Amino acid sequence: MQFKGRSVFLVVMITMLATVLITLIVTDRLMQSSEPKPAVVAAAASPGKSNYSLSSDELTKLNAVMELIETKYYAKVEREDVFNGAISGMMAALNDPYSVYMEENVARHFSESIEGSFTGIGAEVTLENSRVVVVSPIKGSPAEKSGLLAKDIILSVNGEALDGLSLQEAVSKIRGPKGSKAKLSVQRSGLSEPIQLVLVRDDIDIETVYAELQPDGIGVIEIRQFSMHTGERFAEELTKLESQGMKGLVIDVRNNPGGVLPVVVDIAQHMMKPNDIVVQVEDRDGNREQTRAEGGELKTYPISVLINKGSASASEILAGALQESSGAYVMGEQSFGKGTVQVSYNKALGDGSLLKMTIAKWLTPKGNWIHEKGIQPNKVITPPELYTVARIAYKQPLTKDTISEQNRSAQIMLNGLGFETGRADGYFDDKTEQAVIQFQKKHGLKASGIIDENTTAALEKSVIAWIQDKNNDLQLQAAIDWIQQARAGKK
Repeated sequence: MQFKGRSVFLVVMITMLATVLITLIVTDRLMQSSEPKPAVVAAAASPGKSNYSLSSDELTKLNAVMELIETKYYAKVEREDVFNGAISGMMAALNDPYSVYMEENVARHFSESIEGSFTGIGAEVTLENSRVVVVSPIKGSPAEKSGLLAKDIILSVNGEALDGLSLQEAVSKIRGPKGSKAKLSVQRSGLSEPIQLVLVRDDIDIETVYAELQPDGIGVIEIRQFSMHTGERFAEELTKLESQGMKGLVIDVRNNPGGVLPVVVDIAQHMMKPNDIVVQVEDRDGNREQTRAEGGELKTYPISVLINKGSASASEILAGALQESSGAYVMGEQSFGKGTVQVSYNKALGDGSLLKMTIAKWLTPKGNWIHEKGIQPNKVITPPELYTVARIAYKQPLTKDTISEQNRSAQIMLNGLGFETGRADGYFDDKTEQAVIQFQKKHGLKASGIIDENTTAALEKSVIAWIQDKNNDLQLQAAIDWIQQARAGKK
C-alpha cells in the first residue's frame, strides 16, 4: 500500500519522480508478497470477472467509435493512443485525482519512485481542478532549493501551459534529463502575479532516513519519504541512537509526500504498545479493518513529530498514530490532508501499464478522517518568512523608486539575512537601497545599491545557505525544546 499526499498524483515527484503522487498504495507485488487485509480485499475486487465485463452492447458501441475514428477522422491517429485515451477517460470519470491510468513509461517511473530512486526536479504533484498543484518538494532537491512550496500551482514549463492537461501529460512536460533546465511559471497564494523559477533537473537522493544525536542526548530522525527500504533504515538508526543513550526523539516528516503503507505501519509500531491501533481502513460499505502494532513498545522517552504543509499521506498516518496512540507531541504546521488508499495494479493489465485506483479511506486510531483537513499539530510553529519567500526570477535590475513583487522578495531576503530594509511591501526606497549596498559590500560585489544579476545570485545563494543551517530551523528547535521540558517535567 502506498500513501501520498496532497491531491493527486504524483508523485510525480515531479520527480518527477515523475509521475504520480506517491499515494497510499497497494501494489500488485505487495499484494502478492503479504496477506491483504480483509477490508482491502473486499474493496479491491479483482478485475476481469464476468459479472464486471462489458456487455455486448457496450463493446459494440466502443468498437463503432474506434472504427469511425480510424476511418472517418480527418487525420490519421495511433490506435494505441486512442485506446489509452479511452482508459484514461474512464478513470477521469471517477472525478478522483488519485485514481489514474499510467502508460508503460510513466508506470516505470512510478515504480522507481516507490523504490526511492528517480531523476527530476524532486517534487510531488497532483491534479486539482485541472491544475497541477505541488504536494511537496523533496528535501535537498532542485525543487526545494528553488523555493517551490506545497500548494504552489505550476502554470507552465519552459513556456508550455499545463492547464487542462492530464497529470501524465503535465508530468511529461516537467520531467527531463539530468542537467536540463525547467523554467516554471508558478501561481502562489497571496501573490498577485505568477513567479518564475528556474530549476536544473538532477538525480534525487535515494536515501530516505537521516539520523543524528544532539549533544544534549536528543535524537533526530528525518524521514524524507516512505520507500521500500525506509522501515529497515529507520529501525537501524533508532537502535543506534538508543544504544548511544538517547533521551528523547524528534521524528521529522516535513515535506515528506508519503509512500508505502506497510512501511509506515512498521515504523510506527516501534513506538507503540502491542495491539495499539496504527491505522484503520474503511471500504465503500463502511467496513473497517484495523491494523494494530505487533512486537513494539511504548517508549519511556518523550517523542515529538514535526510536520508541515508538505507532509502527506503516510507521513500523516505516522503523525496521527503516534499522536493518538503513543502520546507523541506533534509540532509544526497543519499537514496536507490526504486520507484515501489506492491500489496499484501493475500486472493485471499485462502490458507494463498500471492502474492506480482509490479503494478506501484511511482513518486515525481514533477514527478521524483527515482528508482535505490534515493533521492538526499540538502546537503550531510557523517557519520564518525566509523559508517561503518567492525566489527572484531575474529579468532586469531592481532599482530605487520602483514597486514590484520582485522587490518584495528581495526585501524579505535582505531582512531575513540581517540587512534591514524597514519594509517588505515591494517599494524600493532609500533604506532598501542602503540594505542592498551593505549586502553587496559584505559579499565583495560592486556597492551600487542596484540588485543586478550578480547580486540576485548572491542573495539566492545566501538564502539557501541560511535555510540549510539547522541553527535557523525554529520548528526543529521548538521540538527539541519541548523534549527538554518534557524530560524536566515542565511540559
